[in-house]
Amino acid sequence: MSGNTKQPDTAAAPARRDFLKAMTGASAAAAAAVVGAETAEAQAPARESRDERTKARYQANSAHVQAFYRTNRY
Repeated sequence: MSGNTKQPDTAAAPARRDFLKAMTGASAAAAAAVVGAETAEAQAPARESRDERTKARYQANSAHVQAFYRTNRY
């Protein structure tokens, strides 16, 4: 019975751990890149002039607003 027992491959375990550590590091780097990109986009509205910030944007009589209300009447 001692001849049929398999010993676990001890060399594969550190290789797997190294792979998982590398994947964790790569995903952390990707998450940091996403967070960095969001902060740059969040600063974009600050570049608007005062007139652009106070202008009227919602137009109740536009075609797409009228279509929305027409299709969503109950």
